[in-house]
Amino acid sequence: MARSKKTENGHTARSLSPTAPSSPDRPTGPLSIIIASEDREVIKVNNANVTELQNACDDAVKRYLSRPELFNQIHLHTDVRLGLGWASVFVAAGTAFYGYKIDFEKSKPVVWVGLIVYFFLTLVQSLYAYFIEGDIVYVGKRKTFSRRIVSERITLSSRTVPVKGSIPPSYKLSIAYVRSASNGKSLLAKGKTQRVEGYNAFFDEEGTMDQERFEKWVGELVEEAMEGKQS
Repeated sequence: MARSKKTENGHTARSLSPTAPSSPDRPTGPLSIIIASEDREVIKVNNANVTELQNACDDAVKRYLSRPELFNQIHLHTDVRLGLGWASVFVAAGTAFYGYKIDFEKSKPVVWVGLIVYFFLTLVQSLYAYFIEGDIVYVGKRKTFSRRIVSERITLSSRTVPVKGSIPPSYKLSIAYVRSASNGKSLLAKGKTQRVEGYNAFFDEEGTMDQERFEKWVGELVEEAMEGKQS
């Protein structure tokens, strides 16, 4: 039997118990929560722009998994990049202001230090985005309480697979999932899955996104990872 309730975004979600039974060792999966099609906003992009296609899919992933019944998004990577970016801006502004107020010869040592710190922060930001954040588009966590506290962490990475011969540009989604108990001491499940699908499977000729189909595709992949599958 289905139960309906309102989410924080005002969407009507129905929890379907037959498709995903709840248990302390198998928390609710995304396929068990369905959003009514009339509650969706139309998403339309330029089919010829691969960047727009990927961004639309990445945003849809975040909306789909960040619902109250599922995961809480972790913004660590975004916060680090913003922090480094703002720090470099303040250093540059402070250095410029100091150089403007103080005589050029006297201000040179401080200006040089400011320039070095600015370029260092900018370099660290670029290296962090490339080597640590990489293709990660979503990191989420969740805790469920029953006979024990179960913690989950999920990481999704995406990239565009370019055109190869007659194969159109495709969206590649990779998922890493860990479920544990006793503050991480007891591993309950660990899965790593990935899948590739052409953008034309999710967008029509006008560039309108079939969100229901895309969410089903993502949900199936997430639940495979939750079951501990490796693909």
